[in-house]
Amino acid sequence: MSRIESEEKMEKLVNNQSEVDQNQVSGQKRFFTWAMKIANGPIIGLVIMCVVLTFTSPYFLTTRNINNILVQSSDIGILAAGEALVILIGGIDLSVAAIMVVTMMFSAWLYKFQNFPFVGSLIAGLILGALIGLVNGLLVAYGKVQAFVATLATMSACLGMALVITNGNTINTFPEGFAALTNNATDLIPVQSILLVLVFVGLGFWLKFRPAGRALFAIGGNEEVARLSGLPVRRLKTFVYVVSGFLAALSGWINISLLDSAQPTAGSSYLLTVIAVVVIGGASLAGGVGSMGQTFIGLLIIGVLNAGLALLHVNPNLQQVVIGAVILGAVLTDRNQFNFSLKFKKKERG
Repeated sequence: MSRIESEEKMEKLVNNQSEVDQNQVSGQKRFFTWAMKIANGPIIGLVIMCVVLTFTSPYFLTTRNINNILVQSSDIGILAAGEALVILIGGIDLSVAAIMVVTMMFSAWLYKFQNFPFVGSLIAGLILGALIGLVNGLLVAYGKVQAFVATLATMSACLGMALVITNGNTINTFPEGFAALTNNATDLIPVQSILLVLVFVGLGFWLKFRPAGRALFAIGGNEEVARLSGLPVRRLKTFVYVVSGFLAALSGWINISLLDSAQPTAGSSYLLTVIAVVVIGGASLAGGVGSMGQTFIGLLIIGVLNAGLALLHVNPNLQQVVIGAVILGAVLTDRNQFNFSLKFKKKERG
């Protein structure tokens, strides 16, 4: 081997080693950034809550209590998944709970008074939810109506329709098999909780790996830039509201199964809780920031908080006060985390 060939070979080895070192440093930075987000995120609050409740109540870690948290969080969780998508694009959907109510009343009305097959009535409810979501999307994306105003109007209309459909009466008696949704598939996992996880995993995969899902972050970050980049902004915004309406109707299924009845006043207090779940999970109301994983953590925080307050025999009227305080804490933590991230990036560049 000539001297020139030997030097070339040595140079290649040095370059390869340099690339390996750079990749290791880059990987370490990515890991540190990820760890920083986790450490400063709401998961710390969830862990602290679980530890405190474990020592203050002997019933917290029981299978019955864990099942209860999963069951009571399932319908709110599916609503929050749809709301998280809307907030991610910089919007807001105030009608999610109302859509849940009107679709469950519509399905129950078809089954009890119009002799529709039960499965067919449930599917009709899903279609109605998607159509109401479509109305929201068209008003916001194409009609240029503010999301707050459009969904507030839809919320009022849906709540009124829910009362008109059955004259404000509750509809009872559904097929016995439908109650299986609230029974356990195994000794540990309730069926509706499996449905909840499937919804979050499916949407999380879509947001992470599909181009349309990734585009939502761009729309929420800067809608005008996203439009100039060639993204179908209006279609995607409309689609997100359709998904939110569909998931609200799906949540109505679970609510009927839990109560074994369709009540026109069910879910009247859900809206605040749903928005709290998304915000506590770390999503920014300005849009562009959030994930299904963070929203799920927010859901667990609310579920654990409500269960813990009940186990400690705290006055139920104080629960909303506590949730409000937690929301404020989450917003302040999110702002501090954002400022810390900016300092870290400046230091890294310097």
